[in-house]
Amino acid sequence: MAMRILITGSSGQVGFELQRALALHGELICPQRKDFDLSQPASLQAALDAWQPHIIVNPAAYTAVDKAEDEPALAQAINADAVAALAQWAAVHNALLLHYSTDYVFDGNKAGAWCEDDAANPQSVYGRSKWLGEEAIRASGCRHFILRTSWVAGVYGQNFLKTMLRLAASRDSLSVVADQFGAPTPASLLADVAANLVQRAQARVEQPYGTYHVAAQGRTSWHHYASYVITLAREAGWPLQLAAAPQAIPSSAYPQKASRPANSQLDCSKLMQTFDLQLPHWQQAVKQIFDTLDNLK
Repeated sequence: MAMRILITGSSGQVGFELQRALALHGELICPQRKDFDLSQPASLQAALDAWQPHIIVNPAAYTAVDKAEDEPALAQAINADAVAALAQWAAVHNALLLHYSTDYVFDGNKAGAWCEDDAANPQSVYGRSKWLGEEAIRASGCRHFILRTSWVAGVYGQNFLKTMLRLAASRDSLSVVADQFGAPTPASLLADVAANLVQRAQARVEQPYGTYHVAAQGRTSWHHYASYVITLAREAGWPLQLAAAPQAIPSSAYPQKASRPANSQLDCSKLMQTFDLQLPHWQQAVKQIFDTLDNLK
């Protein structure tokens, strides 16, 4: 019997890639929001009972970081309460839950890369709601992988990389924050890692379940990231209006309602060593995304 794999948020940039990566691993269930509304956690059990998934993969989240400051109840419902409902169902039915989380569970004040067992200290409504979702999974006792990541980019959906290309094509100048650091991570990489973990779980061998960091390797700033993307676009002959390189500015010059971590770099050595995986450098990852976009334009 084929494994039934439920993918939430299948129309998002990670969800789209998950459909590709998991297609050979089972029967995919990719409900639309009207059929599986994470903002209504109490409604989820009936749908899960009907579908009886063996594996639940949850990339869906409330990700409007600034808007969450004004909508804490909605962020809590989607990022914490709904996740708790998924985890509780998985625990009762011995299903595997693979859930994506975020660097925003940390305060960003560490000098080096964040490890899985570093103390969480979220500084925003979004970050706190994602942390509560993680805690609910761990408390449920279900078999789970929690994959924390950062700075997600991809060919599909909206993200920083595509925003920079759009702005460079329509503006004479551009200012980008230069004092926040992390690593752009492809949605395709997140999906491929999930597929690897699902395949291992399907082998019915006892797995080292738990929390892992997944991100491209290396470290950069938003400003350097933007500059690299625009350089790729110039070299590829994209029609850019931007006259000069982006201007580097401090976070204080670009105030936002929600606090962002100054350091989002994630230490992924636990994942790589445990599962014998290699993760690409962020520049290689970004170029791969750009090349795909270039071919599609």
